[in-house]
Amino acid sequence: MRIADVFYNNIPAGQLIQAENGDRYCFQYAEGYTGKPISQTMPVQREVYEFDGFPPFFDGLLPEGFQLEALLRQRKLDRDDRFGQLLQVGADTVGAVTVFAHHD
Repeated sequence: MRIADVFYNNIPAGQLIQAENGDRYCFQYAEGYTGKPISQTMPVQREVYEFDGFPPFFDGLLPEGFQLEALLRQRKLDRDDRFGQLLQVGADTVGAVTVFAHHD
């Protein structure tokens, strides 16, 4: 299981969690989070969102084309490891949402 901490305007908003099998994901807002939703498709009123594949909102934060190829080559990442890609670029995304590897 891998966990990423998700921030909205530098405020802890929740966590993206990849299940052990790697096919299932969930995004869970932090307890007590009252800020804006990280995405219009994931309102704060609902605490947990489950996905059968990599969540579309987070997929939209990933680079494409030349930038993706450069990332895969430079960081020696697997093309199918979208979670790993997100952890590499999450601190430098466009917009208010940033993503970092979770550390206990």
